[in-house]
Amino acid sequence: MNVRRHHISGIAVAAATALGLGTLSACSSDSAAAGNTDKFDVVASFYPMAFLAEQIGGDHVNVTSLTEPGQEPHDLEISAKQTAQLQESDAVLYLKNLQPAVDEAVGQADVKNKIDAATLTKLEDHGEVEHEHEGEEAHSEEEEHALDPHIWLDPVKYAEVAEGVAKSFEKADPDNAADYRKNADALTKKLGDLNTAFADGLKTTDSKVFFTNHAAFGYLAERYGLTQEAISGLDPESEPSPARIKELQTEAKADGVTTVFYETLVSDKTAKTLAQDAGLKTDVLDPLEGITEKSKGDDYFQVMESNLKALQSALGAK
Repeated sequence: MNVRRHHISGIAVAAATALGLGTLSACSSDSAAAGNTDKFDVVASFYPMAFLAEQIGGDHVNVTSLTEPGQEPHDLEISAKQTAQLQESDAVLYLKNLQPAVDEAVGQADVKNKIDAATLTKLEDHGEVEHEHEGEEAHSEEEEHALDPHIWLDPVKYAEVAEGVAKSFEKADPDNAADYRKNADALTKKLGDLNTAFADGLKTTDSKVFFTNHAAFGYLAERYGLTQEAISGLDPESEPSPARIKELQTEAKADGVTTVFYETLVSDKTAKTLAQDAGLKTDVLDPLEGITEKSKGDDYFQVMESNLKALQSALGAK
């Protein structure tokens, strides 16, 4: 319940762009490969960080993710072996305040290049929820406020992070700086195309409100003039109150909501129960915290394209 009702107009764009976007597959989840290779060794905290490192680093980097495929990143615990292997890396790329165990391990590790993605773009507080409908008194509820870390689900913010990561790589490994710059420019162009596709694809819809399992899509919603209503807060494991469920049932009728979205790495029980009780459909909206066999795509771009199609269907895009 960490999302305010706040509409921001979509970005003006020239034309929709096809998403024929490729990926690299240099990332390894085998922590034994974390350091002491003949490449620039990068330890990434979880998938969105690992993806940036491999896209920007290309053939020059060896990327290891601390979070295994299919593992819910918020709950990650760092082993003593992983902590030791952080010491052997040339750089660590992480997102502070998303994974407390990673923050602690990085703080203790003697790594020269510590790249915190949270410092490379502006994080916002999506902790306040406001609802107002005709004939009702406006009310607001507040949970513990925190800066929303889900910046990778906004292609514009993700591109800002990519730019900062590229600069860090160029400084840390100057021999390959030209390639890092070239790769980063290609990545930011793809992210620009993705932003265009979302802005055009969600410009005209029957509804602007979507329900999701946890509050991961606040940046995406604000970027494209939508309203996210989350069953849970920023923590996907938090349990909604009965009052919140009742509120969402009322909201669905008021705003023409058709679909309750769930995700692949956490339980879909509450989302499906809400959908059944409210007579709504269900579908997957993937927060891209990890890629598994259940993911609707093999990489960031493919899954984001799938997310766009799911939102277009649920919101009645024209």
